[in-house]
Amino acid sequence: MAGSPPRADVLRDRAGARPLPTGARRTARSGGLRGALAQAGWWVASIGLFAAIWEFAWAVGWADPKVLPPPHLFLGDLPNQAQYFDTSQVIAGEEARGVAWGVLHSIGATILRVLVGLALGFVLAVLVGIGTRYFRLFGKLVLPSVTLLAPVSPLAWLPIAIYTFGTGNGPAVFLVFVAVFFIIVLATISEIDSVSPTYLNVARIMGASRAQTYLLVILPAILPGLFMILRLNLFAAWMIVLIAESAGVGSGLGQVIMIARNTFNSPLVFFTIAIIGIVGYTFDSLLRQVQKRMLYWLPEGQAALGT
Repeated sequence: MAGSPPRADVLRDRAGARPLPTGARRTARSGGLRGALAQAGWWVASIGLFAAIWEFAWAVGWADPKVLPPPHLFLGDLPNQAQYFDTSQVIAGEEARGVAWGVLHSIGATILRVLVGLALGFVLAVLVGIGTRYFRLFGKLVLPSVTLLAPVSPLAWLPIAIYTFGTGNGPAVFLVFVAVFFIIVLATISEIDSVSPTYLNVARIMGASRAQTYLLVILPAILPGLFMILRLNLFAAWMIVLIAESAGVGSGLGQVIMIARNTFNSPLVFFTIAIIGIVGYTFDSLLRQVQKRMLYWLPEGQAALGT
């Protein structure tokens, strides 16, 4: 039965059409484990090759260690570099609150700003994009303004963000929101316009109302594209939040980058870049897992949309 919960001894296929026996479930799990191990191996090989080339360039004298310190230098000095993450102590001269606290606080502050700005921008942009096509008058009034503002760099909004929100989380969240909102609105409209006419004709023949067509046909059809757009804008959000934080937010990884720049501390720059890369990759992996769960009707490779 379609609405019944899954039994413990079976695993339904991605379309939910029929149950797979226990043996097939074990085979699927084994194949998934091998695929995960293979992906992890290639990931390690890729990072290892990049680090090896960097180390070789340093060893033969092509890379100045004061400007491009190799991984073994900036990763081998973790305690000294980590102390700069307590920006309240570095900038304001306050009492240090611990190396671990400083690192976790900086990472957590940046993650919070990325998630809030990205979530607000994505949800509102999708609603505006759907509303633009659902309500003709709304679309005619809104779309020209969105198209006009979409090419404006988020950096141009930085003075406005500071004037409006002052210092703290507000400017960073606002810049992330602006960076993703207009692009996602236009991308949502493009996804709606590219829905196959066959789907719409079938829904019309079956008597679906306009609201039902949007909710049950168009929205599921554009979800895969929206997830890819969300992933790409996650990377854009990380780029923008670092710029916003370096402008004087007072905390976060972007603030650490600014301190490193002002003190010409190249190891701290690359140490922070490594943290940003690891955190960003982790969030992209989590988003891919959410994507695979929500887009359960798609084939495995198509639902993953990249590895």
